[in-house]
Parts: sequence; structure tokens; C-alpha cells
Amino acid sequence: MSTVTIDPASAGNAPGEMQGLVAAVSGGASGIGAAIAARLQSLGAQVVVLDLRAADLPEGQFGVRCDVSDDASVRAAVAAVTERFGRLDILANNAGIGAQGTVEDNPDDEWHRVWDINVLGMVRLSRAALPWLRKSPSAAIVNTCSIAATAGLPQRALYSASKGAVLSLTLAMAADHLREGIRVNCVNPGTADTPWIGNLLSKADDPEAERAALNARQPSGRLVTAEEVAGAVAYLASPRSGSTSGTSLAVDGGMQGLRLRPAGS
Repeated sequence: MSTVTIDPASAGNAPGEMQGLVAAVSGGASGIGAAIAARLQSLGAQVVVLDLRAADLPEGQFGVRCDVSDDASVRAAVAAVTERFGRLDILANNAGIGAQGTVEDNPDDEWHRVWDINVLGMVRLSRAALPWLRKSPSAAIVNTCSIAATAGLPQRALYSASKGAVLSLTLAMAADHLREGIRVNCVNPGTADTPWIGNLLSKADDPEAERAALNARQPSGRLVTAEEVAGAVAYLASPRSGSTSGTSLAVDGGMQGLRLRPAGS
């Protein structure tokens, strides 16, 4: 799998380039998912947010309640999308949950729960969407992966394992479905300024010091924004990226590939 690091703001999406396309965004009610939904909508796509909190959306957005850990819920959600719009062209597999700790810190039940949502959730949605994506002239799946799939981060064993699986799953899906006209890629965000990170910081003994440490971990010196990740998703989902499949796009402030000398040295 090729790994590319670019500035999503320079990806050059054109207004209206997704006009007529229908996109489903899982976990689209908040954080990165909400930014993805807004970005795709701004490019002309009809966007459907699939989320447990689908009723809590900005005016003008259409939502369907969806529990990615439940196959029946997933199939019903995809059916609701296609019954309303008659098609599905883009699937942004963004729903996921975090986890902390070493391999000693989480019991089997928690491993199963995180794996069920972060990995099998994408499997269920992709499986339900594939019959419709095969009919689209511009079909794309974009999975939200993580820097945790490619870099060893402390206290993230369970989360990293699930995102490593997403990275491998993306490559396998890209190979399976390319000749069906379906492109599959993923984005690898660094530490993003999301509600989950905000919740972690609020529980820290020294939230300001912890935020400073997270900022310093990325060569850019700051957290990734949800809008930057959304820009990368829009680039990969765009019909103008027709030759891009099986790619992992890093949006991580240089965390994966850069080794900067300390400031002032």
C-alpha cells in the first residue's frame, strides 16, 4: 500500500464536482464524521449521516439511525438510503471508538467490543453497500484508519490493533473490488482535535500539559483538525481521483514520515 502525505486543503476539489452523487457517512453526527458530511455536501453530494444520534444533525442534513455493531441495523440503514435516493455512490466508513491501555489492561469483552465496531462495523456497512456501489459510475469507499496503524503509540494496544486491521482490510478490499469499478482507500489521521480527545484531556491530571504533549508529538506542533481529515476524504472519494485505489493518505502533521531536529538546534 502506498502512503502519501499532502495538505488536504490543496487537494483542489471543485464546487459541484460531486453533484448527483449520494454519499453515506457513518459516525457522521460529530467530530471527523460531521466534518466529512459537511465537506461532501459542500461539493454537491446528497449526504446521509448514519449514526446512533442521527436525529441530532444540523438543519439540511438527512440522517438514518444506524448501529454498526448490528447487521440488521446496518442493512436497514442502507435500505433507507437507497429507497430515498435510488442509488449509493460513496461510503465513508468513519464510525469507530477509542481504547486505551497496554495488552494487559483490557479484558476480552472490551477487545471484542472495539473490534466489533472499528473493524466489523466497516465490514457490515461495506457488505450492505456493495450491491449499490457496483451500479455507480463513480463508486468509492473511504475508511477512516489512524496513525496508530503505522506507528507504535504507548497505551494504545487495542486501538492500534483494530486500526492495523482497517489498514489491511482497505488494501484487500481495493484488490477485490477494483475491477468492479469500486475504489477503496483510507485516511490515516494523526491525533485529531475531536470530542474523544477532549474527553481524555478533561480526565488528565494536568489537561494543559497533556494537550501540549499531544501537540508536540506531531512535527507540525499542533493537533490535526477534523476539517483537514475531511478534505482528505473528499479527495479520495472524488470522481477526479479515479486512478487512486489501495492508498493510505496520512493527515498527521508529518508524524509518520518526518523526523525533525528539536527547535533551535
